[in-house]
Amino acid sequence: MNLRKPAYLVLDDGRIFEGRAWAKEGETFGEAVFATGMTGYQETLTDPSYFHQVVVMTAPHVGNTGMNTIDEESRKIWVSGFVVRDPSRISSNWRSERDLESELIESDVVGISGVDTRALTRHLRDCGAMRVGIFSGEELTREEMVRRVRLSPEMAGANLVADVSVAKKYVVPAEGGKKAVVAALDLGIKGATPRLMAQRGIEVHVFPFDATLDELLQSNPDGIFLSNGPGDPSTMRPTVELVREILQREIPIFGICFGHQIFGQALGFETYKLRFGHRGINQPVLDKTSGKVEITAHNHGFAVKAPIDGIFDTVFGRGRVSHINLNDNVVEGLELLDRPGFSVQYHPEAAAGPHDASYLFDRFLELILRSKGKR
Repeated sequence: MNLRKPAYLVLDDGRIFEGRAWAKEGETFGEAVFATGMTGYQETLTDPSYFHQVVVMTAPHVGNTGMNTIDEESRKIWVSGFVVRDPSRISSNWRSERDLESELIESDVVGISGVDTRALTRHLRDCGAMRVGIFSGEELTREEMVRRVRLSPEMAGANLVADVSVAKKYVVPAEGGKKAVVAALDLGIKGATPRLMAQRGIEVHVFPFDATLDELLQSNPDGIFLSNGPGDPSTMRPTVELVREILQREIPIFGICFGHQIFGQALGFETYKLRFGHRGINQPVLDKTSGKVEITAHNHGFAVKAPIDGIFDTVFGRGRVSHINLNDNVVEGLELLDRPGFSVQYHPEAAAGPHDASYLFDRFLELILRSKGKR
């Protein structure tokens, strides 16, 4: 006998999925997105890129490995809501320190279980990512729930970076001898990113999103890194202008995900909202410079509109699209040919996920060392 209270997942288009209250009871709103990974739910929950999103896990069984401190990607859980088919009743992994549901309740995350997440995912693929609400613990009419969802904020036009960025600078020391210094702009950075750079001998100075160029330069950086993050990149005009100043000075720059979209805007391209985004740890991407196909980890709902083939001209010289998504030909990477700058739209740190793209940190270090050799 299931003693949990009824709960409802209500989409912007009026479709309603019934389930049971799980995690915190109450109501929450956000953008409905699906994540296709069969592992890594803790990294997903603590990834700031998922702020203001209600995440639907397509894997049917979630929570069996519990939660631990080591795998956290930031200081808290960021999702607005969590949707699962069959939550595990126990945590059986030897690394588990806490159970998933207790952690969600402590973080005030409203959830729902017992939902047909496969049917929900197919609906989102057909109709696109949209606003959603989860309701439990209060009796509301179907019409009232739909009305509340449609009054909630949309992701398009959302400026969310200030809510997830670090408040003050911190430093991640290089491991095994310092080869370079990088100033990383925290737009919603994951903990694995500076760690992987540190493993390559890079000392990483992580700055708040609104740091000025003078503040970045005080760390005497050999390169600049633009992190992942949530929201609509078209709202980040000051950061776009900052990137243009960095490019003018020819400081090596590398952007990922949200940072890639800002880099693309700095080159003069528009960004646009994808129908249902790229999320999960199984996205095939072609590296056009090597001809290799990478299986990559993604979480983004926007993309850069740039010509896929050939060389294009920018105010910073020639450039080209370096990576494309093989599912839909969306631009996944940009590269300048006359200045030291490149970007990719996915997560090379891949926590959790495949490590096919970790070479990009090596490419960034090589770019920095070549640039230092020319000075």
